[in-house]
Amino acid sequence: MLFSENWKDYELLDTSDGERLERWGEYILVRPDPQIIWKNVARHPAWKRADAVYRRSNSGGGGWVKNHLPESWKISYGNLTFLLRPMGFKHTGLFPEQAANWDWFSNLIRKADRPIKVLNLFAYTGGATVAAASAGASVVHVDASRGIVAQAKENAALSGLFEAPIRYIVDDCKKFVEREIRRGNHYDGIIMDPPSYGRGPGGEVWKLEDSIDELITLASRLLSDRPLFFLVNSYTTGLSPLTMSYLLELKVKSRFGGDIETGELGLRVTQTGAFLPCGASSRWFAK
Repeated sequence: MLFSENWKDYELLDTSDGERLERWGEYILVRPDPQIIWKNVARHPAWKRADAVYRRSNSGGGGWVKNHLPESWKISYGNLTFLLRPMGFKHTGLFPEQAANWDWFSNLIRKADRPIKVLNLFAYTGGATVAAASAGASVVHVDASRGIVAQAKENAALSGLFEAPIRYIVDDCKKFVEREIRRGNHYDGIIMDPPSYGRGPGGEVWKLEDSIDELITLASRLLSDRPLFFLVNSYTTGLSPLTMSYLLELKVKSRFGGDIETGELGLRVTQTGAFLPCGASSRWFAK
């Protein structure tokens, strides 16, 4: 299990009946989670005083049936600060379980004792970007959504990284990687956090399990002569962490040696002490 115990502004209070009860700073949210299949075990008193509740619709999608939240608010993780905004599809703009990965690659960057250049693909609102930049890396941040990239810039500024060497790119990640290969650019660290489903530049639908081999193959061609790490995240239920690990074995470890560790990402539930699974990561790192 890959997890962080360093959160102070985020807490997974309880889980039951397909929902998670969370504290984001001073606000309490209830949001759906398909992993929560256990029923009638809600115990935490905060269930009765949630500031916002998101519910799925029987016809698909969903919405906030209760929302007493401000338009945005801030939380911190160590020296990093993030802007949260409740979104139409239950999200807040941050995945707190990823802090386990932020801690991991930040430690590698600090110990490298040399300039480290990182490529963050499918970079969303920049949690990994600001963590890597704060650790001393220069970062290229790539995401296809202009609005999401704008929020990533806000997070960097809030974290005191307004002038950090971060380059923001609004583009299709696969096409950007292909251009970087043609340009001859290289990176010491690669972070890849692709969605389970996506649409290509022509509107075509793709599934991660059908595309992950090509994505890792292409991205691995961008690794420098002395790469430091390659991180792949997955929120796809049917894509085993060991499958991603095998791909890293074929595409990265076979060329550079090093080692691979793989595990489920998790958040500890305050009420029970148990862990809620929240996706998976496979990590290659140099030795």
